[in-house]
Amino acid sequence: MKYNIVVLIALLTQIAYGQNKYEKESRIAQEQFPNTSYSLIQNYLADAKRVRFYFETNGDRKSYEAKFKKGKLHYSVEFDQNGNLEDVEFIIAEIDIPEDTWQIITDYLRNNFPKYRIKKIQQQHPLHQQNPKKTIHDALQNLILPYINYEVVFAVKENKSYQSYEALFNAEGQFVKISKSFPASYDHVLY
Repeated sequence: MKYNIVVLIALLTQIAYGQNKYEKESRIAQEQFPNTSYSLIQNYLADAKRVRFYFETNGDRKSYEAKFKKGKLHYSVEFDQNGNLEDVEFIIAEIDIPEDTWQIITDYLRNNFPKYRIKKIQQQHPLHQQNPKKTIHDALQNLILPYINYEVVFAVKENKSYQSYEALFNAEGQFVKISKSFPASYDHVLY
């Protein structure tokens, strides 16, 4: 029995660490964005700035994303390829996370990556057994709810170069999953 638990933990750790994130994001016109998705966020975009729409591929997975700035926060609302809400994320600072939760997150990072540098932190509101309109509303109200996640993007020096990772933690700071993040491949020159 003890052996089975050790094997199960090792297997789950391997699955959590074995994921790589190869994202390709292409900007699209609002007309190419799914109508059902747009209708969910349309009212929130009225006074938003820097509204952009994207089509994203990550291997077999395809999704649509709307990014905008509202107030002082940068939001990202992601939908699956059928236009169903997946999650709402916005960039936050370390100080925006409850102190005990942040301590658990940093303990995990320090224990697994002795030298790391945080690049970005996002609060994630996944669609959680509720109406998509409520999820979007709660996220745009910046509510800290028991089902939210924190996504931490950080860099680690490995073999004389830097490797980026994206780690997901639940509302209490418990580790959920991690993936290596590779730079996006651009088909055009950025200016």
